[in-house]
Amino acid sequence: MDPIFLQLGPIAIRWYGLFIALGVLAGSVLAVRYAARRGLDPEKLLDMALWLVLAGIVGARLVYVITSPSAYFGPGGDPLAAFKVWEGGVSIHGGVIGVVVATWLYSRAHRLNMWSYLDVMSPVAGFGIVGGRLGNIMNGTDTGGRLTNWPIGFTWPEPGTATFGAFGRFLFGDDMWSAFPGVCADGSYIPLWQCGGDIVRGPVHFTQLYGVFIGVAVLLITLWALNRTSKPGFAFWQMVLWYSVLRSVFEETFRDNPLMWNVYLADGLDQPGIGLFTVTQVASVAIIAVAVWMLARVRAQPEAPAVAAGGPGPRGGATAQAPARRGADGSGRGGADGGAKRKAGGKGEGRG
Repeated sequence: MDPIFLQLGPIAIRWYGLFIALGVLAGSVLAVRYAARRGLDPEKLLDMALWLVLAGIVGARLVYVITSPSAYFGPGGDPLAAFKVWEGGVSIHGGVIGVVVATWLYSRAHRLNMWSYLDVMSPVAGFGIVGGRLGNIMNGTDTGGRLTNWPIGFTWPEPGTATFGAFGRFLFGDDMWSAFPGVCADGSYIPLWQCGGDIVRGPVHFTQLYGVFIGVAVLLITLWALNRTSKPGFAFWQMVLWYSVLRSVFEETFRDNPLMWNVYLADGLDQPGIGLFTVTQVASVAIIAVAVWMLARVRAQPEAPAVAAGGPGPRGGATAQAPARRGADGSGRGGADGGAKRKAGGKGEGRG
């Protein structure tokens, strides 16, 4: 579509950045609510959030550039474009790595339970995935799908095509559909300047939309995990596990990415548009194994105690206990023991 949401003089606000920001904001609101429910410090969470966002962006972009180097360091590539995050191109796995490192450093400095805070921040990933893939659709420049002869194949419309009626015209003018992730007609991998034939608009796998559905699924799984148990790390590793599985199977298989290990490739106008295995798919095997191992360790741990007085636990029940009242001597025995002694003493005085 048109990558620009709003142009203010020399400043361009892009759909991609807007959707990512809205996703992070929505996830942060949920994170604060879950932090309060679990007895964590919402102020420390918000203080941590700025560093986590910065670390997530750096990690996401760095891993993307490392795993997709041809556009930046290949023939005709632009190395400086590696810094243009606003044009799209991030790795969710890289973002998770950046967030984990930043959370570990912050938690060590403030003596916090790292996994408890990563749990409540896990919904940010689901919202971020949805926002990022919607931004990819608007950018029309990233995560393009392979050519396919399947009925679900999507052909990017020609520029200026009337879509969404007057509302579409109002938002995009004649620039609607001006940007699209073109593919080579012969099915060869992009970059497009290396195409042996024409650049076509489809039909391709609409992998950006596949990614939106994956983000929604990851968000629902994360919310289920947060409400299932308060064991530190459970929600975070569920998020990592299922994103890796869903991304590898239902998105990466159909994306027009180079194959690290060419086991199967059926690409072209008369092919289903399937490729195995990309760098992400190969790396996901190790990530999935680590996530399964960590979840096995988490299940052996006890539930995390709630520390917020009167706050609801993960299932909505009250878990915090009111502190015992201190006795007159300051010994803290003003509870049941002190009451029993006063009762016994009262009986003795009555008999005297």
